[in-house]
Amino acid sequence: MSSSPKNFSESDFNFVDYLWDHDVAAKLGDDQVALFLYRSNMLGADLRVTNYGGGNTSCKTVEKDPLTGQDVDVMWVKGSGGDIGTLTRDGIAGLYVDKLKDLKKAYKGIEFEDEIVPLYYHCLYDLDSRAPSIDTPLHGLLPFEHIDHLHPDALIAIAAAEDSEKITKEIWGDEMGWVPWQRPGFDLGLQLEKCLADNPGIKGIVLGSHGVFTWGDTSYECYINSLQVIEDASKYIAEREGKDRAVFGGAKIDSVSADQRKEQAALISPVLRGLCSSHDKMIGHFTDDERVLQFVNSNDLDRLAPLGTSCPDHFLRTKIQPLVLSLSADADLTDPMAIKEEIIPAFEQYRKEYEEYYETCKRDNSPAMRDPNPVVILYPGVGMFTFAKNKQTARVASEFYINAINVMRGAEAISKYTSLPRQEAFDIEYWLLEEDKLKRMPPEKPLSRRVAIITGAGGGIGKAIADKLAAEGANVVITDIDQGRVDEAVNTYKRDVAGSALCDVTSEDSVNEAFKAACLEFGGVDIVVHSAGLAISKPLAETTQKDWDLLQEVLVGGQYRMAKAGTAIMRTQGFGGDIINIASKNGLVAGKNNVAYGTAKAAQQHMTRLLAAELGPEKIRVNTVNPDGVIVGSKIWEGAWAEGRAKAYGITVEELPAFYAKRNLMNEIIRPEDIANGVFAAVAILKKTTGGIINVDGGMADAFVR
Repeated sequence: MSSSPKNFSESDFNFVDYLWDHDVAAKLGDDQVALFLYRSNMLGADLRVTNYGGGNTSCKTVEKDPLTGQDVDVMWVKGSGGDIGTLTRDGIAGLYVDKLKDLKKAYKGIEFEDEIVPLYYHCLYDLDSRAPSIDTPLHGLLPFEHIDHLHPDALIAIAAAEDSEKITKEIWGDEMGWVPWQRPGFDLGLQLEKCLADNPGIKGIVLGSHGVFTWGDTSYECYINSLQVIEDASKYIAEREGKDRAVFGGAKIDSVSADQRKEQAALISPVLRGLCSSHDKMIGHFTDDERVLQFVNSNDLDRLAPLGTSCPDHFLRTKIQPLVLSLSADADLTDPMAIKEEIIPAFEQYRKEYEEYYETCKRDNSPAMRDPNPVVILYPGVGMFTFAKNKQTARVASEFYINAINVMRGAEAISKYTSLPRQEAFDIEYWLLEEDKLKRMPPEKPLSRRVAIITGAGGGIGKAIADKLAAEGANVVITDIDQGRVDEAVNTYKRDVAGSALCDVTSEDSVNEAFKAACLEFGGVDIVVHSAGLAISKPLAETTQKDWDLLQEVLVGGQYRMAKAGTAIMRTQGFGGDIINIASKNGLVAGKNNVAYGTAKAAQQHMTRLLAAELGPEKIRVNTVNPDGVIVGSKIWEGAWAEGRAKAYGITVEELPAFYAKRNLMNEIIRPEDIANGVFAAVAILKKTTGGIINVDGGMADAFVR
């Protein structure tokens, strides 16, 4: 391995991002583990270098054995289930190099390869290690101090080409080794060791249908070597792409406009979500990325899509192949149930073929067949949908299929794309070690796989409800009439948790657009919470028609519009849902100076009962949460309402919190978080309750429902 004679810069690379900062690296000093983690993060920051969660990196250091005090070689490597882009010390395993090599003595052959995996734990130097991954021996049996195993699209394109070995030789001559496809594990580590022994002086190894190994004497040299190898492959492909033949055989159809693509995607997403959720509820993701459109609109789509993906990292997240819709890009999707009937046969055929794949390839000890529904759905002229157990998994599946598209495009440019044989693919997908990894995953939260849209969620009670539902696993769509409040609220959540829409609940068009935004972001809606509101406290003589109309439009009309739009989507999905209306104690109690507000709240409560009676047979549950005296943190107390209520009770505004706390039976201050808990109980715990009222008021005897 030749050393890097200079410091490189961004200008040295055209196809990858050079991100190394020597000032940052210098602060890490001679801490090789810290430098290895820094290298890993820089590599993982560029999806052209490796995909999310894919690949692994390592370094070797000399440490003191805690028992003998002798110097020992230790390998530090990314542990199972990590992502190099976000890798930290907690995500790596530290193992004795000599003990890893001693595993050769225990290895009984490829038929017993899985038996070697538990022995990795006997090789641990660092007892706080993350579980060692199946790629551990691939690093441990190679002698280099710093090693990268990456899945760049350009390298996988070469690895998945029909004449991969020949192309590898053409690009790098004798500088790169090549090994044919083999499932990751101890035996593949032995094959890498043999390849290096047969080809001393190489700077890396291409793994057929898989990826690449590169190395260096320092972390920086390893980083540069990895980038240069990817740069070489990318340049080779770019020089040939589209020269002898149009990319993917050229366009067969044209995309509809960007606005129409999003409109079509929003309309069909609940249909697709319902069909993809026949075994378990799924969350959706949509993209009309230009790379996706080039593929789905192409003449080669029908030939390449059924072949499936090549790299194991790809199809573990995308399933072996996508479902391709035969709908026209400008089809009329305004009747979702008709569209659903039209595409049901395609889903039935996909499930049938997946079951045949499982039955043909299964082993005696294979895990039971998993959900046979597609993860990736391609809509020519519109884009790509992915469905998975949560938003992050769906988004990552989308990113991985774009990687697969890049691989197919590259392989077709230089040769012919080849996918893994179905049996090899099955043995990866249903690998017992992968099954064990799935079983080790933490249990899902109570509201996992559910999407909630909340009105008035820019602050106060609505934001508290969104926070609670998100904390319990739901995806939330924040809506409010104030864009600034919406933006501020959404920014409080981590990625893949929240979406947003500006929504005026007095406008049917605005409400419908908010639901389209929810469908586009997450695939559909399961929970509708109408929390938007305002309060006007006046005696009859002072109540204006404007006051009356405004309260009716926001509280009652808004509830009607949200319920109508939400029900339409729930019916399309076909698995029920929840509608929760935030009303008030004032809908049950005849208070003074409150005719417009109290009447509107009573109307909300009765509408809830009416909708519960109508929608119950469809498993759509409709309930009310009744707050009272939510002064702290509630938006309605920021205006004239507080003054009106204080006047009605003959006290000052400053005395209101104590007044409201003392008047309930439990002498409790009611906060927005308490209302949020009431909503959570209604949607997650009281699963056989509909038409009900949950009072969250500390106990107001005159507001008891029965």
